[in-house]
Amino acid sequence: MENNKPTEHDITEVVAQQSAANPTENGVVMVINHGKVQPPFSVLWTTALYCAEIICASVLSSMYHKSDDVVWMGLTITFMLVPSVLTQLTLTFVHRDLGRDRPLVLFMHLLQMGPIIRCIEALVVYCQAGKNEEPYVTISRKIKLKHGRGLGPAFECEIGHSERKLAVHRNAFKRTAVIQAFLGSTPQLTLQLYATIQEKYVLPTRLALMIISMISIVYGALVCSVLAIQIKYDDYKVRMKPAAYLCMILWRGLEIATRITTLVLFSTTLRFWVVLVGMGNLFIFFFQPWVEFWARKASLPENIEKNFSKLSTTVVLCMVTFLYACINIFCWSAVQLDLADHDLVEKQPRWRSLAIYYTLRFMENVTLMILWYYYKSDFYEYICTPLLVVQLIVCYGLAVIFMLVFHQFCHPCRRLFHYNVEDCLRCSCCWKKKQSQPPENHARDPQEHASPDLTNHLTDRETDIVDDIMEAA
Repeated sequence: MENNKPTEHDITEVVAQQSAANPTENGVVMVINHGKVQPPFSVLWTTALYCAEIICASVLSSMYHKSDDVVWMGLTITFMLVPSVLTQLTLTFVHRDLGRDRPLVLFMHLLQMGPIIRCIEALVVYCQAGKNEEPYVTISRKIKLKHGRGLGPAFECEIGHSERKLAVHRNAFKRTAVIQAFLGSTPQLTLQLYATIQEKYVLPTRLALMIISMISIVYGALVCSVLAIQIKYDDYKVRMKPAAYLCMILWRGLEIATRITTLVLFSTTLRFWVVLVGMGNLFIFFFQPWVEFWARKASLPENIEKNFSKLSTTVVLCMVTFLYACINIFCWSAVQLDLADHDLVEKQPRWRSLAIYYTLRFMENVTLMILWYYYKSDFYEYICTPLLVVQLIVCYGLAVIFMLVFHQFCHPCRRLFHYNVEDCLRCSCCWKKKQSQPPENHARDPQEHASPDLTNHLTDRETDIVDDIMEAA
């Protein structure tokens, strides 16, 4: 005899269908969501990358010590410990453990094993979730997206204690993944690639560390892109498709690999100048948000953290801008900082900044490769250097193409853009065509070659979006 008793998931679907059929007066659909907690895969993945990189760096440092390579050993340990310490501080800060009686957790953080104990905590919370009915602690209100367009009224989901705890763990590990990627893995990969070229042979342990570091960097860049989308479109339920992730991996992987290879090759020939290039990039991207902040004559955001003084807030903002600068040295950060905003991120996408960044970065990479080709040593005489230069330039061009493809076809909120990549390219082509026409033609027919009106082009699209939002409100 079959058991027709509905499960928790069945109850969720039935209640959701009933609520969708009878929306509330304000157009909000209530969806009761019990026992549907997602596994903490991101926590496990970040912890695995952290442990793998620490182990490989430790083994490689021991090998450098045995071979009396003091410089390589010191730099390897530095790029291993500095991001590790920052990771422990970030996890402690997010979970607010300093004011709580948790000596074991704090001791694990002192041993640089904080991510491991946090991962175990997340797994315990996930295994215990759904066993006992628990009251909700907050309600999440989102608008569904279908084919990149707002669909129907907003829906509300009840979030229980277990789901909220897992959300805190996920957010904390996302921050640590970015810190580990761009303050640890990026300089580590640059150092080991430089050491490989200088010593003219590849150690298996060094190769393993380089591969793990590259995976960590690409994952950190993906986290930056996804976080930027979630912050900018916080009112919508954003879901990334596999095609979007694949396009982002190709975009970020080619961009980062080309950038690091260019800097390493340039440093093997002109060591002093590569320091100037790196420090110049760091200072430009570090002070750019502060210059915009001072130009607006804005004030520091309040309530970044309770019991924070202005000095503490300034220190936190300096750390954020430093991380922002380190990211932009190697790849596009996907966000623009707004130090006067509570979220510290500009909600509106700035296509002009994106275009300027990739244009200048492409020109910089080409210039560095040409200088390396001109001043290269005899070590590269057995390598087809012109082909290598062309390959690096083509790879960076492919990264830009995958970036455009992502924003045009794979972005989950592409229908919410005021104008997209296609509109910008069409407008640019029409502007160039207008500039190439003789003056007398413009005098005869001034409306024939007028630049396209992006507002009229997108009136129907924006009207549908506004209607969806008004219905949800």
